[in-house]
Amino acid sequence: MPVDIEKTKEEILRLKEERKAVILSHNYQREEVQDIADFVGDSLELSRNAATMDCEVIVFCGVDFMAESASILSPEKTVLLSEMDASCPMAEMIQVSMPRSVRRVFAGYEVQPTFVFPHEFTLRDIKAKYPGVPVVAYVNTTAEVKAESDICCTSANVVKVIESLPDERVICIPDRNLSMWAAKNTKKQIIAWDGFCHVHDRVTKDNILTARKEHPHALLMAHPECRPEVLELADHVTSTSGMLRFAKASGAKEFIVGTEVGIMHRLGKENPDKVFYPLRKDMICPNMKKTTLNSILRELKEMKNVIKVPEEIRLPAKRALDRMLEIK
Repeated sequence: MPVDIEKTKEEILRLKEERKAVILSHNYQREEVQDIADFVGDSLELSRNAATMDCEVIVFCGVDFMAESASILSPEKTVLLSEMDASCPMAEMIQVSMPRSVRRVFAGYEVQPTFVFPHEFTLRDIKAKYPGVPVVAYVNTTAEVKAESDICCTSANVVKVIESLPDERVICIPDRNLSMWAAKNTKKQIIAWDGFCHVHDRVTKDNILTARKEHPHALLMAHPECRPEVLELADHVTSTSGMLRFAKASGAKEFIVGTEVGIMHRLGKENPDKVFYPLRKDMICPNMKKTTLNSILRELKEMKNVIKVPEEIRLPAKRALDRMLEIK
């Protein structure tokens, strides 16, 4: 594999044209990966763009569920995951079903205003416990989980999705912090799953106080995957795309960024006159950092990491995504 960066880039661009491919990079990817990508954005935004593009191959620089979303929306295209073992721990915290040998006894819990379900159970368990209650699945889930759900949501539209449903209570999976954020912003009862993003969940109230002290003139943006006590102290709670829009529109010149540090690159490029500080320097997702330029080159050469969602899963998963996309 070439070690010269410029030669690697040239080879990627040559093969991309030869394969009629597009390269998609999530906002959390390495700087050099973002720079060579055709599009940089959040997972659903990228998949929707790819579905409308005139291309034959999609190289997705992200984690597995993102490439699955691209396959769900673009079944006629070859979707490649840049690193096959790049996964999302939070997405893996919920399964549709579990072999009987490893199932635990299902306890009879009482539902509280915001109830967190232990993630050792399965999605079908919680659906059986609350028959008829619709399931709202975060896009950060596997294709199988989406297919078993009623509608999908993003961190930006979770409240709007919940409010679009006629039911007075909903099941939200898998992120407990996003669910609690939604519960705070709706009168509906949320039955939440006990999942979390290890990057965002590690942020504490003390981290906020320290960052405020170090950067007293900066506005603090926080992702709704952070804990409720963290979000209460933020100036603006929003998704990664929302952070990009907020920073660009704001008259402020300094920002504390409460999400994975990969977004700092794009924030800086789009706002050269503004300064951005990470809320915590260790807000790093190892799986998002697995992709390198050599990863992209290898996939364009070998085309081995093909992500193809079977039709029996793809169609119901697409329905859940489409229902979300139909909400104005």
